[in-house]
Amino acid sequence: MASDTYTSGTHSAAFVTCPNEQVAKDLASVGWCLHRGMVEKKLAACVNIVPKIVSIYEWQGKIEEDNEVLLMIKTRSSKVSALADYVRLNHPYEVAEVISLPIDQGNPPYLKWLGDVVPE
Repeated sequence: MASDTYTSGTHSAAFVTCPNEQVAKDLASVGWCLHRGMVEKKLAACVNIVPKIVSIYEWQGKIEEDNEVLLMIKTRSSKVSALADYVRLNHPYEVAEVISLPIDQGNPPYLKWLGDVVPE
């Protein structure tokens, strides 16, 4: 990818909620149960940990409210499936959130860096 061109949707921002900051850090960098984290495994170029979010949702017929931490993960769109597999295997939730949105536009040098860090 040239530094001044980008094909819309090549990269994605993925979102994962976690019960606390330690789980978030483990998933992002060190990894659970001695697995390497998503950055080290080249599943993500960058993971932002957004603290202190409140999630309200329905689970097993009841309305729940929990304090959580949000991971905002920048990756290649082609890696989202592997990223979701990694989260399912290493996340403590029975059903972990993994959703992604394609990146339409952005700062060309940043998008180039993202592509360089997360190879096909």
